[in-house]
Amino acid sequence: MRRHSLCNSVSAAVIGAATLGLGLAGAAHAQDQDAPASVDDIIVTAQKREQSLQEVPIVVTTLSEALLEGAGVQDIKDLQILTPGLTVTSTQSEASTTVRIRGAGTVGDNPGLESSVGVVIDGVYRSRNSVGFGDLGELNRIEVLKGPQGTLFGKNTSAGVINIITEQPSFEPGFEAELTGGNYGAIGGSASVTGPLTDQIAGRLFVAKREREGFYDVDLGDGPRTLTEDQTQDYWTTRGQLLILPNDSASVRLIADYTKREEFCCAAVQVRTGQSYPFINALANGEGQRPPNATFGVLPYSRTAYSNRETPQEIEDFGVSAEANIDFGPDVTLTSISSFRDWSFQQGMDLDYTGADILHRDNDGSNGYGVTNLTHEMRLAGTSDRFDWLVGGFGTIENIYRDDSYVFGADYNAFASFLLTASVPAAAGGPRPDRLGCFTNPRGLLIGTAGPVAGQPVCVLSPTAIPTQFGAVFTPGKAYQDHYSQRSESIAVFTNNTYRVTDQFEITAGLRATYDKKRLLGLQDNLGTNGLQCGGALASQTAANRQPGAIAIPAAALGLICLPWSNPLYDGRRISEEFDDTNISGTIKAAWKPMEGWLLYGSYARGYKGAGYNMDRVQTGVTPDASLFFAAETVDSYELGLKTTLFNRSVLFNATYFDQRFENFQLNTFLGTAFVVESIPELESKGVDMDLIWLAPIEGLTFQGGATYTDAKYGEFGAGDLSSPGRFPQLSLLPGARASFAPEWSVTGALDFNRSFGRGLRGGFNLSAKYSTEYNTGSDLLPYKFQDDFTVVNGRLMLGSENEHWTLEVWAQNLLEEDYTQVGFAAPLQGTAFTNTTTPQADGTFYNPATDTATYNAYLGQPRTYGVTLRVRY
Repeated sequence: MRRHSLCNSVSAAVIGAATLGLGLAGAAHAQDQDAPASVDDIIVTAQKREQSLQEVPIVVTTLSEALLEGAGVQDIKDLQILTPGLTVTSTQSEASTTVRIRGAGTVGDNPGLESSVGVVIDGVYRSRNSVGFGDLGELNRIEVLKGPQGTLFGKNTSAGVINIITEQPSFEPGFEAELTGGNYGAIGGSASVTGPLTDQIAGRLFVAKREREGFYDVDLGDGPRTLTEDQTQDYWTTRGQLLILPNDSASVRLIADYTKREEFCCAAVQVRTGQSYPFINALANGEGQRPPNATFGVLPYSRTAYSNRETPQEIEDFGVSAEANIDFGPDVTLTSISSFRDWSFQQGMDLDYTGADILHRDNDGSNGYGVTNLTHEMRLAGTSDRFDWLVGGFGTIENIYRDDSYVFGADYNAFASFLLTASVPAAAGGPRPDRLGCFTNPRGLLIGTAGPVAGQPVCVLSPTAIPTQFGAVFTPGKAYQDHYSQRSESIAVFTNNTYRVTDQFEITAGLRATYDKKRLLGLQDNLGTNGLQCGGALASQTAANRQPGAIAIPAAALGLICLPWSNPLYDGRRISEEFDDTNISGTIKAAWKPMEGWLLYGSYARGYKGAGYNMDRVQTGVTPDASLFFAAETVDSYELGLKTTLFNRSVLFNATYFDQRFENFQLNTFLGTAFVVESIPELESKGVDMDLIWLAPIEGLTFQGGATYTDAKYGEFGAGDLSSPGRFPQLSLLPGARASFAPEWSVTGALDFNRSFGRGLRGGFNLSAKYSTEYNTGSDLLPYKFQDDFTVVNGRLMLGSENEHWTLEVWAQNLLEEDYTQVGFAAPLQGTAFTNTTTPQADGTFYNPATDTATYNAYLGQPRTYGVTLRVRY
């Protein structure tokens, strides 16, 4: 029957590998410890057919179910500790999650950007990284494919693919459950059941619920926030499956899943407090920010955030998929995969990241985005003695919306007074009775290019004085409400074929032709009368309109009045843009087996990531950018690799040299008031990937590890090479520099021991670790966003029954309590790093550390967590 042939499928092959002793961590399923262990039995589907890992001329890090369980992997963010060269970070929310491989990836919360690293779950391409995050449930294995995958995996990806395969239904009845408790009030559990429903239908149902208190303590400032913690966890998820075997030559797998998250995330902490601190502190009842140190340098590590507004986030994810496989004889298979997914996200957030009530987003349905996606893929694959062939097509229709709004808090007007005063030349200021107060300015500039000199006081206008000086008053309340809607249509045809010239030499060629079409509609709309102040300020520039005694508004002050959220040029602005594009991508590989257990290969691949639209308010000067379009990203990748199977097939060692050259690299960066997408002309990432698996002669002892050396640098470029030359000063640190999130070395290792102790007991341990050398966590490479080298270690001890009916585990994540930063960023409106935007420094950049007055915040990595897990299996 078909179910018996499925035992030779990918899922069964990997389970078989685990049965042979390849479980690398955790409480592996019951195994025959006397069976021969061989690394040759590790099966992957990196070329959409079952192959031994050592037969595939691609860099693949494959992670078994047992390894994932032992390292505590529940979502893709946990995957980092097992995969060298992989970084996963979150910023403003859990929805703003980014995956990078070899220093290349898409950053930020802009849904207009496609993913550089694709996520595929059970054959279904997830169109955005954030859509692919959450509890992954029961995992069979995960394959991390490094480098561009421009042929086989749904939509094109320019940096890699994370291919996730979950457990499918079984005709053998089974039940599993786990209950976990830990520090930070963590409590959660999951349960699954599988078995036959009829002779031809098997089912599987998985459910999980997890809660946890926050990783941050929060100082509330002047409120109205009442929650004193942040980065909590509270979600539940369920996944139901049916496996239908109508006859011996066909199978159908149906999957439906749903996840709901209602959490608070993400506050940030100050890592360097600038000179705006005294006034923000005064606005926030003395609790606005961390106090700066005497030299305004880096502050000691702390998990106390300052936020007067709450950070609720709601994520809802639903999807269905159907995969059908039909065998036409023993050597030809037709595969059809269809899916529909609906993902939505809403949030509220404190936009100024202080205890003062300056700017925020309300969680009232006016802030968030969503993605609905319909996909269909059809593949026909066959094999013969010398030739493996595959042809197929892929199509998707995707609809994206984004709602965005800012709210002026009760302190915005007073804070604007401070910023405006700091932008006025000292000669035009001086002590006046209408000043709110004066603060010493020891470093010179605060905002703009014409502020007070060092040592002179900064005197702040009272809110009632702003109309006299600048003609601008900002009323508390919602400043604007924008809506964007994008429809994308993509069609592709592809082929991937391998010809075995001899038993030792083969050539693989893949080709993909893609057609993309996107249309963006939007409405940007100011609310109330706040936006009119910019227009009034512009009019007051002429002497005829200036009020008696008022000064001409400096350019820096005018820029502050006409910030995107208060600029009347956005009021009622309608957006309608459309484009279509075609692309040819693909690969060619040559592989040679000079002797048994050795494989040498070389490859070239062309990757592509589609163009799109930046769904945000972006302006040059005080004029909104005419178009939100950004160009497509392409990459040419070259690899030379060696795969070896050594010491009686007990050791796997693979090494690959790679050289990837990106053109029009889509850099999404925060420039102080908005996220912008700028196409960087060139990014080159080259280095070496290494993987090692050792099946030790000691029963139950295994090791899996790897290392990636990466030299990822931007090419030389100037203002004229950018789509908007005015952005160059803030990006002037990039030319010729190492890219962000690209550590020179990334090293992982997982040591597992798992065996029977007799008397009906089984036990063991797992120790997993990852070391990363230093790197910058900011897309603009400012020094205060730097992360030193660090090591994260996870550990787990296990004891249970020999038949694994029960297992008790004691575990810790980040066991050594390493302090590290996920992402650093400059706080909005709180000083400036690029103080001179007209004359570069001697090194050609526009950054001078002596005049950097910015406050810097950071989203931190997770602290040490620990707990106990009880598992039962029948």
